[in-house]
Amino acid sequence: MIDRYVRQYEAFASNGGGRAPEWLKSLRQTAIAGFRDSGFPSARDEEWRFTPVAPIVRTDFSAPQAGGEVGFADLEPFLFGHGEWPRMVFVDGRYRADLSSPTAAAGLRVSTLAEALAADPRGLEAEFGRHVVPDATAFTALNTALAADGVVIRAASGAVVQEPVHLVFVVSREADEAAFHPRILVMVEREARIQLIESYVSLGHRGRYLTNAVCEIVMAEGSWVEHSRIQRESEAGYHIGFTQVSQARDSHYRSFSLAMGGAIARHNLHTRLGAPNTEALLYGLYLGRGDQLIDNHTTIFHDQPNCRSWEVYKGILDDRAHGVFNGKILVKPEAQKTDAKQTNRALLLSDSAKIDTKPQLEIFADDVKCTHGATVGNLDQLSGFYLRSRGIPESVARQVLTYAFAAEVLDEVSAEPVRAALAGLVRDRLGVEA
Repeated sequence: MIDRYVRQYEAFASNGGGRAPEWLKSLRQTAIAGFRDSGFPSARDEEWRFTPVAPIVRTDFSAPQAGGEVGFADLEPFLFGHGEWPRMVFVDGRYRADLSSPTAAAGLRVSTLAEALAADPRGLEAEFGRHVVPDATAFTALNTALAADGVVIRAASGAVVQEPVHLVFVVSREADEAAFHPRILVMVEREARIQLIESYVSLGHRGRYLTNAVCEIVMAEGSWVEHSRIQRESEAGYHIGFTQVSQARDSHYRSFSLAMGGAIARHNLHTRLGAPNTEALLYGLYLGRGDQLIDNHTTIFHDQPNCRSWEVYKGILDDRAHGVFNGKILVKPEAQKTDAKQTNRALLLSDSAKIDTKPQLEIFADDVKCTHGATVGNLDQLSGFYLRSRGIPESVARQVLTYAFAAEVLDEVSAEPVRAALAGLVRDRLGVEA
């Protein structure tokens, strides 16, 4: 199983990947060596005991071949009605210039990883692979070793980019039993402001595949990032993601995550508040049905004083779906005046659905305000009775209450076209009439 990926790396390094600069070759070699030594996680690993990766390990995923047939009409339903926004599209792991739209925004540079390395091979060395280190997980090691291409975004100092940058990773109908390793690096310089939408979609796909994505976001002093991550891939595929945010003084990071695809789907979101007066707001919604497993692991590192974090994740699970939420808040001794709040709420719509929730606070400072809470249950019977007493049928009342539960976090998406489209997407999933 491990040798399969080692052979893919060797073929990649000798055919295309070998044209990388020496520092990147070395990073990839370190990554694949670490993967060879550690292998995949198992149920004995505390961080993975609720995420059974055996189906991923057993599948003989191949390196991606030529991208499938995808046109703009296939893409349009996923663009939130704004085809003119700056856009980078990858189909089956390969960049598609004909479906992408270059940006003309002042102070913003968006390019493929290959283009960025060709233009400035040493310019990425300080950041690429320095925040999501290769040995963070076996999957980040594989991504580092096998990421053939990806996206590099740089917002110059003081740039205020009004339109969101949309990254779209598409799995075509033709792809089957292939593994894709998207890589994203975002560098936001001093007092720059950007919006980023990261979309993972599939086109009527019923076969198995693996999306293994890594995103690094580096925020300088006074910068601002709003990041929406939308995962709506095939419920037959597998999705593993890792996002690492590194925040400098006075920076503001706002995240919204929607996860509703994948037979097994997991996302690690880590943000490090590495200087005083930084703020992180994390919102998430996950929807599971059938036999889906959807896992969210978040970690907020409070390294310095006078920082704030706010986290709200909600899950709606039906049939035999299994949800996992593991939220950590780590407060160092020097991080006095920390203000951190975490909430996870799960709604179980069937007797067979289940959730494993594990809030964790590790606090080594004494002048802090830190709270966490987790609730699991069914729909509120009193609210349902109130709606039925007003003549609303029970089935409609359940739909209304379920959507209202989700709407609290959906409302945190600030871009109106994205918020409206996601609200419609969730209503469709829940069977709620508009």
